[in-house]
Amino acid sequence: MPSSVEKMIAATFMEMAQGLESGSYGKRPKIALTGMGSEHGEENAMEAAVAAAKDGIDVYYIGTLEAEGVTTIKVADDEEGHKKMEEMLANKEIDGAVTMHFPFPIGVSTVGRVVTPAKGKEMFIANTTGTSSADRIEGMIKNAVYGVITAKACGIKNPTIGILNVDGARQTEKALKELQEKGYDIAFAESGRADGGCVMRGNDVLQASPDVLVTDSLTGNILVKMLSSFNTGGSFEATGYGYGPGIGEGYDQLVMIVSRASGAPVIANAIRYAAQLVRGKVFEVSAKEFAAAKKAGLKDILEARKAAAKPAAAEEEVTAPPAEIVTAAIAGIEVMDLEDAVKVLWKQNIYAESGMGCTGPIIRVSDANLEKAEEELKKAGYIG
Repeated sequence: MPSSVEKMIAATFMEMAQGLESGSYGKRPKIALTGMGSEHGEENAMEAAVAAAKDGIDVYYIGTLEAEGVTTIKVADDEEGHKKMEEMLANKEIDGAVTMHFPFPIGVSTVGRVVTPAKGKEMFIANTTGTSSADRIEGMIKNAVYGVITAKACGIKNPTIGILNVDGARQTEKALKELQEKGYDIAFAESGRADGGCVMRGNDVLQASPDVLVTDSLTGNILVKMLSSFNTGGSFEATGYGYGPGIGEGYDQLVMIVSRASGAPVIANAIRYAAQLVRGKVFEVSAKEFAAAKKAGLKDILEARKAAAKPAAAEEEVTAPPAEIVTAAIAGIEVMDLEDAVKVLWKQNIYAESGMGCTGPIIRVSDANLEKAEEELKKAGYIG
């Protein structure tokens, strides 16, 4: 029976052989892809899996198709595929996954990656799906940190930050510059327009003036769709890397989002993006960046912003009832109303959590409380 040393030597030689074959050295990242649910069929997803597997990545295809160079995990449908993906992530059988929808908790959102048309330059868009915070400005401030984390994990040592000229841009700029003054190492991009500054215009989006473009996730989502499919009429996303990984403080599952409209080139790039983040030790980078931002007073800056935005009257304190398993979801609630809606249920002794589903904000409750929760939210005017 081989000794542990012999096994280690054998594994090392295998890595070297695989490196010579693929041009990529070191341990091969293990990335799963859920292939069912695409508007372009499973064949489109498998084409992406085969392409990415040639780049030194162990690709696990969760679906019904098989192909040489890819490991297939057979499932009957999309729902079973997602369960299998989550199980593999939880058991550390894979390093990350690429999928078409995922219910990230509030506080976690994805950093997209696009190729801009003016100069063919890559740019990270922070953020594109999920919700960093129920408060818009707080969310954009956090998105900047999330974008820095992702760019650094992809090898950009000192990524530049630009803030898209949307509602909340100036408040976000003020908060980030205060964070910079207090010691957080953040580099601001300069607009290509004559008046300069770190607030980005449409020209800057097309030219990729910043390495990381900060915006709210709904706007970011639209930007990714437009930049990845503007040459195809919108039904087939042909360029870029998709909507990116879910990033958030303490979050340590690498889940990458693509769209049902994503074509094979984008899905393949999303798998490569995931592998790059694995090799770049994204969660180590994340812990380091959050620690640095906290040291520079991020928490105090966010709390001061919240206090300034609150009405004069003190908010009623509501305590959550005992936690229970929440498997039912209620959709159709505005993201800005999400936390208030949760508290309405807590007042009725119904345990609830906020989250983000594939179609937007959700409130999660137990199956037993679903009917009662919907009734209370209707009474309070949060759902129709």
